[in-house]
Amino acid sequence: MSRSRVARIYERHIRSLPPTERLQLLAMVAQDLAAQPGSTVEEPRRNIMELHGLGKEIWEEIDAQEYVDKLRNEWGCQAS
Repeated sequence: MSRSRVARIYERHIRSLPPTERLQLLAMVAQDLAAQPGSTVEEPRRNIMELHGLGKEIWEEIDAQEYVDKLRNEWGCQAS
């Protein structure tokens, strides 16, 4: 269906409807589309391992134990 045909249908039949009826029509169209097999685009499943190594450059020059000790000091925790 071309854009001009859709625009003509909208102008002739839909635009003049009260807002509540246009919302009902919208809901009906949405339900109809959702019921169509293959109508929804399914997002590909993601694997947690895709995040492996992400942001590692942030930690390159930081000693892990010094970092933890600093955090504990900020929180008022004493090292055991």
